[in-house]
Amino acid sequence: MLYRENGQFKTSYAADQQIFPIAQDRYLILALVLAAFVVVPGLASEYLFRAVLIPFLILSLAALGLNVLVGYCGQISLGTGGFMAVGAYAAYNFLVRVDGMPVIAAILLGGACAMVVGVLFGIPSLRIKGLYLAVATLAAQFFTDWAFLRIKWFTNDSASGSVSVAGLNVLGWTIDTPAEKYLFCLAFVVVFALVAKNLVRSHIGREWMAMRDMDVAASVIGIRPVYAKLTAFAVSSFFVGVAGALWGFVHLGSWEPAAFSIDRSFQLLFMVIIGGLGSIMGSFFGAAFIVVMPIVLDNLTVALGFSTALASHLTFMVFGALIVFFLIVEPHGLARLWSIGKEKLRLWPFPH
Repeated sequence: MLYRENGQFKTSYAADQQIFPIAQDRYLILALVLAAFVVVPGLASEYLFRAVLIPFLILSLAALGLNVLVGYCGQISLGTGGFMAVGAYAAYNFLVRVDGMPVIAAILLGGACAMVVGVLFGIPSLRIKGLYLAVATLAAQFFTDWAFLRIKWFTNDSASGSVSVAGLNVLGWTIDTPAEKYLFCLAFVVVFALVAKNLVRSHIGREWMAMRDMDVAASVIGIRPVYAKLTAFAVSSFFVGVAGALWGFVHLGSWEPAAFSIDRSFQLLFMVIIGGLGSIMGSFFGAAFIVVMPIVLDNLTVALGFSTALASHLTFMVFGALIVFFLIVEPHGLARLWSIGKEKLRLWPFPH
């Protein structure tokens, strides 16, 4: 009975176009954000920060970017790990080669470089689609793997091919502890999630969804495929590039090209599929599922007496089974299950 929109009348256009038109949704999201900023840093352990919360936030941002492209615009991509690598290495080069470069500016410039590369590899989407586009974006993954492994300039002439970033400083605030790293990533995720939510509600978001649903009809009614598809690649790659820079700077600290291998691309695609295509909330659900589930399965299988090797194999088997399950039973993923739950809560205690 508490979750009702009845009686919540809209008396202005601004009220009608709110991001969360139902008051209960608005209060819940505000409470979650407030708890994430205030409560979690004081209660979570160092292990929880390093193993769960920080990876969850960064991968949520990357999944958010991929969902813009795959879920909202319908353009399949298997090169997400490569775009993350571009963002990480570009941000590193801006930081070490430009004196006095602020960390936040370096991260955003890394995202801008990933955006340029994403648009270049998105040009084939103007002519091809489906499996052929997936193969074209896969070329971005292999190209970036080769470039950052073979071209020493990108790694500042590092003999091993690995780079490292230490002593992050933002406006005099040194980011050292896991709690500070968590808050730094959380600020990025909140801002970018708000930007993504507003983008998909705007005219460009409607153009993306029109291209996804039926590109021929969209072009007939005046939507330019070149503009719609390339802007989706640009926005998606920018989000993913920023996530890659955060993954290298904050989570890893020291990394090599293998940190952004094709496994990372598939992991992000699984997040979008399990969480829900074309859903901002689904990106967070999918990231939480992918980050938490391996830890739970590993601890469970070890507690049951299985070997570590068998535990890792069981994790992959469960992931595969769940992806098949969601594709068959609920293609819209966990976000759709969340929506169904809210619909039933609105009608409770009456039958549906």
